[in-house]
Amino acid sequence: MAKVNLDALIAREDFEVEDNINSGKKKEAISIEDIKPDSFFFSNIRKPDFQRETNEWDGQKICELIKSFIEGDLIPAIILWRSAGGYLFVIDGSHRLSALSAWVNDDYGDGTISKLFYDGIIPDEQLEIADETRKLVKKIVGSYEDFRLALARPDKVKPEIVRYAKNLGALAIQLQWVEGDARKAENSFYKINQQASPIDKTEIKLIESRKKPNSIAARAIIRSGKGHKYWAAFPTTTQIQVQELAAEINEILFDPKLQTPIKTLDIPIGGKLYSSQALPLILDLVNIVNGADFDGKNSQDDETGEITIQTLKNVKKVAYRLNSNHASSLGLHPVVYSYSQDGRHKTASFFAMVDFVVELDRRKKINDFIDVRSKLENFVLEYDYLVQQINRKYRSAQKSYIHISRFLQKIVSAFKADKSIDEAINEIISTPDFNYLTFQKMFQKLDFSAKDFNTGKKSAVYIREALQNASKCKICGGFIHRNSISIDHVQRKEDGGLATIDNGQISHPYCNTGYKN
Repeated sequence: MAKVNLDALIAREDFEVEDNINSGKKKEAISIEDIKPDSFFFSNIRKPDFQRETNEWDGQKICELIKSFIEGDLIPAIILWRSAGGYLFVIDGSHRLSALSAWVNDDYGDGTISKLFYDGIIPDEQLEIADETRKLVKKIVGSYEDFRLALARPDKVKPEIVRYAKNLGALAIQLQWVEGDARKAENSFYKINQQASPIDKTEIKLIESRKKPNSIAARAIIRSGKGHKYWAAFPTTTQIQVQELAAEINEILFDPKLQTPIKTLDIPIGGKLYSSQALPLILDLVNIVNGADFDGKNSQDDETGEITIQTLKNVKKVAYRLNSNHASSLGLHPVVYSYSQDGRHKTASFFAMVDFVVELDRRKKINDFIDVRSKLENFVLEYDYLVQQINRKYRSAQKSYIHISRFLQKIVSAFKADKSIDEAINEIISTPDFNYLTFQKMFQKLDFSAKDFNTGKKSAVYIREALQNASKCKICGGFIHRNSISIDHVQRKEDGGLATIDNGQISHPYCNTGYKN
C-alpha cells in the first residue's frame, strides 16, 4: 500500500529558538483530549525543522496504530524535549502522534490542516491515498466522529464503537523527556532515529547541510515550493522567488504524472514524483548542475537566500534545455534518454542526460548533436545494453553517469565524422576508458517467454509499438515529446513563408529558434 503524507499535522520549528525558560513538572502521559488541535499540549507540539517528512507509514499501519490505541494496547512512549521557548519537540514518535491527529482531524493528507499547509495545492496521488486510508480506517476502526456520536447517540453507531468510546477518556500514551539544551536534543534525535527506523542517506545529508543552498533548493523543488518553508529565514521577496522557481522546475521534471504500466509516451523526464527516489534524484540533480560534490560539504550556508536563488536558476536553465517549451529546449524525449525498454526510470541515464547537455553547452557542440540526433536516438534505443554495462561497472548512478555522458559524447563525435555504428563502437571500445564494453551484434531483447505480462512487460510492449508511430521533429528527425513542441514555418517568414497549414510543421523549440536560424 502507498505511503500516506501526514507531514502537515505537526508544525516544524527551529531547535535554536530561544526565549524565557519555563520550569515545572512535565506531563507523564497524554490522552485523546491532548491530541485535539486546540489543546494546550498539541498547540505547542513541534517537529525539528530538519525532521524528515512524516510520510513513512501506509494506511494499514496508521489503521493499526489507531486500533491499538482505542483497544488499550501498549504503544511505545513518545519522547519529547521542551525548548527554552516552551515548544514541545518530538524527538521520537511523530508518526504515532500524527496518525492519531489524522484520525481526530479526519486529515490523512487532504484535510483542512493539509490544505493550509500546501496552500490548497495537493497532488492527485496524495488525495487518492488519503481517501483510501480514510475508507480503511472507517471500515476497520470507525471515524473519530463515530466515536463522538457514540456518546450522545449510541443507537446510530456500531456496538463495538460504543464500547470503545466509553473507555477512550481513560486511555493514555506514556511520555518520556530529554533533558538538556538544543545540542543534547539534536544528538538524541539522531541516535533514536537511527535505531528503529534509520534515516536514509539523503535525509542525513539534508539534515547535516540544512542551511546550505543545495539542500534548501532540493526541499523546495520536491514539494513545488509548498509545505514547510525551509527558506523562511530569507526576506519575503526572496521566499516568493524560491517558491516560484521551485514550482516551475518541479513541473518540468514531473509533469505529466507517471503511471504504470506505461500506456502513453507522455511521461515525465524525472520519473515518479510520489516515490522514495524523488528527493535523492532532485538533490543529486541540483548538485550536478551546480558543480557541487554529492555530500555538499564544500558549499557554504546561505543566510540571505541569494545563493539558493542562483542555485535554482541554474537548475531551471538546464531543465529548460532538457525538455520544455522554452526556446532553448532540445526536447529530449524521456523514453529515449531516461527510461528502460520496460518503462523503468533510469537514474544514471537521467543524470547522464543532464551532464551531456551541460557539456554540449559548455563546448558549444549543441548543433553537432542536432546534426546527428536522429541517428544517435536510434543507437541509444538499439544499443542500450552498452549503457547498462557502464552502469554495472561503476555500480551507482552517482559514479556511472559521468561515464555514460562521455560515452554519448564520443558517439556524437563519431557520427559527426560520418562513421557507421560499428565503426563508432569499435573505435570507442578500443580506448582504455571503455575497453571493458562488449559489442554484441545481436540486439538483446526482453524475455517474453512467461505466460503472464507483468507491469514491465506491458510497458515494454506499449513502448515498442508506440515508438514506431511516434511524432518526430521535421528538422532534426528526433522524437517529439508533448512538453516540447514548436510549430515551425517550413518556408521561413523572412523568406515570405505564410502561416498556412501546408507551410507548418512540428519541431523542437531549439531546432526552430536556434538551429534552423
